[in-house]
Amino acid sequence: MPTLPAKATLLFQHPTRSVRRGELRLFWEEMTASLGTATCLITTDAELRRLNREFRKKDYATDVLSFPGSPGEIAVSFDRAAEQAAEMGHPVDAELRILMLHGLLHLSGMDHETDSGEMAKAEAGWRKKFKLPVGLIERAHA
Repeated sequence: MPTLPAKATLLFQHPTRSVRRGELRLFWEEMTASLGTATCLITTDAELRRLNREFRKKDYATDVLSFPGSPGEIAVSFDRAAEQAAEMGHPVDAELRILMLHGLLHLSGMDHETDSGEMAKAEAGWRKKFKLPVGLIERAHA
């Protein structure tokens, strides 16, 4: 049986209907067309906490986790995104895009904790292209 090519997948495992899922899917498809095919799960704090505990041995919810592989996977907490969006004063769908971008850059091999600013530069360029507010790396350095 022939192997089917991997495709970009965006899955929602969160009950909210407050975001335009179709627009997020288009964003995800455009990002993965440029940075590599991956699956993104938008879920709850409880699920991110479970994943963080299982894979990183850290018992707390986080905003985004990246899982390298072929294709790679990221998980985003809608709950964290909503809270961070409120704190930063922008819409939750913008925060979801910021988190999706950040996770996808990690999947492409970048690591802002160990590089010399390459990931920050890439994140800033993508944010400018998509007119997104301040990203995670810039917030950490502010």
